Amino acid sequence: MTGSDGTKPPGAERPAGRPAWPATELGARTVSGIVLGLLVLGATLNGGWIFAVIWFLAGLAVVGEWLAITRTAPHRPLLAIAGLVLAGVVAGARLPVAQSWLIGTVVLGLAALTLLARPAPGRIWAPLSLACALVVALVPVLLRDDPRIGLAGPLWLFGVVWTTDIAAYFTGRSLGGPKLWPAVSPKKTWSGFCGGLIGATIVGGAVAAGARHLGATEALSLPLACALSAIASVMSQGGDLAESALKRAYGAKDSGRLIPGHGGVMDRLDGFFAVALLAGLLLVGLTFTGHP
Repeated sequence: MTGSDGTKPPGAERPAGRPAWPATELGARTVSGIVLGLLVLGATLNGGWIFAVIWFLAGLAVVGEWLAITRTAPHRPLLAIAGLVLAGVVAGARLPVAQSWLIGTVVLGLAALTLLARPAPGRIWAPLSLACALVVALVPVLLRDDPRIGLAGPLWLFGVVWTTDIAAYFTGRSLGGPKLWPAVSPKKTWSGFCGGLIGATIVGGAVAAGARHLGATEALSLPLACALSAIASVMSQGGDLAESALKRAYGAKDSGRLIPGHGGVMDRLDGFFAVALLAGLLLVGLTFTGHP
């Protein structure tokens, strides 16, 4: 409907009460996802201390949100201890520091969190939050700094995790069907699980094939890369479910409100933690099997 001058009256652009697309959950999710993705990819290409600082901050946010969800106190002292440990270990991993010093820092930090945390369940949640944060903060940096792996490592991580999330979301919404685990996450479906698995396997294989083509010294063969990508996708979705179970146990909808459309940092890194753990174990295996 238009006015006498041919213009549309205010509010006629869309049905009353219907928000503009960027204000919808999907719109906010998409915009914030693109912004974060570009930020992380830019830091990944640059590498160095910028990349390390971003993952240190991500790990610190994981600890803060985890403590808040589980109502573990005293919040600030625990977060300060975790921050010091994370900073020391992330910096030490990029500097000529003895491994014994790094291990000692982690052990002392875990012990301090265990002794200080309240109530009783917090004595488990506080050190566990730091352990998860260390995986999140360290593995991408170690992969990026490793001359045998370099850029291909973080790109594989991102490719598998992001594709799993995006493909599962849209496949599940489009096809629906039986629920994956309704008691923990009512919206997740088996169709979404399969969509994420297939998408991540293809993208993970493509990243490995590209790295091989560009001459990465430790690039995986295509069959092995696809198999590991499939395993990683299952672990990513398992990490997502584990965080959902934690939030449900404590009556939390999101881990935080930092990222529009996504919730908190933990809501974005639950699956990433699981895949980073797998990558970290592979990196340790690569080192101890005598690869130069």
